[in-house]
Amino acid sequence: MVKSLFVLLLLGTLHFAYAEPVTKAAKVQAAKAQAASPTASSSAARVKLTLQKNYPQLGEIKQVNKANIMGLYEVVVQGELFYTDEKARYLISGSIFDLKNGRNITAERTSKLFAVDFNSLPFDLALKRVKGNGLRKMAYFTDPNCSFCKKLEQELTQVDNVTLYIFHLTLFDGSDQKVKGVLCSKNPIKAWDDLMLNNAMPTTGTCDTPTMKVAELSRKLNINGTPALIFADGVLVPGFRPAAELEKALNQTMEVSKSSR
Repeated sequence: MVKSLFVLLLLGTLHFAYAEPVTKAAKVQAAKAQAASPTASSSAARVKLTLQKNYPQLGEIKQVNKANIMGLYEVVVQGELFYTDEKARYLISGSIFDLKNGRNITAERTSKLFAVDFNSLPFDLALKRVKGNGLRKMAYFTDPNCSFCKKLEQELTQVDNVTLYIFHLTLFDGSDQKVKGVLCSKNPIKAWDDLMLNNAMPTTGTCDTPTMKVAELSRKLNINGTPALIFADGVLVPGFRPAAELEKALNQTMEVSKSSR
């Protein structure tokens, strides 16, 4: 009953406000109020300035954008996406989910904010594999001692017509020696398959490998785990994905991949 009364009162108020004649003075006042109200860009700039002034310990703040969710603002700092309020008092770490539509809003925004220029990747540091016509393209960071990286390799056996650029990011103990054995072998692709699919250890390698440069690249791209996938549209996807999802993503970026390296 109380709720119904509140709705009726609200509707009545809205109707009254709508029916009231708008005077010239009211129009001028409304125009001034609109001009005085901050735009999304100016309010974001104000929030950024407040954060930089009051919390220098955050380091360099790359971006502040209005999130259009509960009055929050996106804060891009130290390679991560945070949220803050309009007064820049609180800093929120974590993901925002759209439960109705089953979407991870934060993950979607992160993939766009930290998109990579695929064509600018240093492919000379990667092990290149061409399957079928090789028209679709994907780069990924992997470690031979990472269990989900091995699962990814199993899924990739089901994916054809793709060019893969394999960046070996040695995060686990003993991974560097395995990668050296693979890259120093006569047939690195076969050695990699034998290791990841059949658990066959490569012979000891003695050549120089680009693992240190790959580690530096991963830090630049804010990649701190494996596997990490980069599709031709520059979207960086952390973690394992099954073959069906890989196929979908590769097909979606087909046009972009045609112009990539």
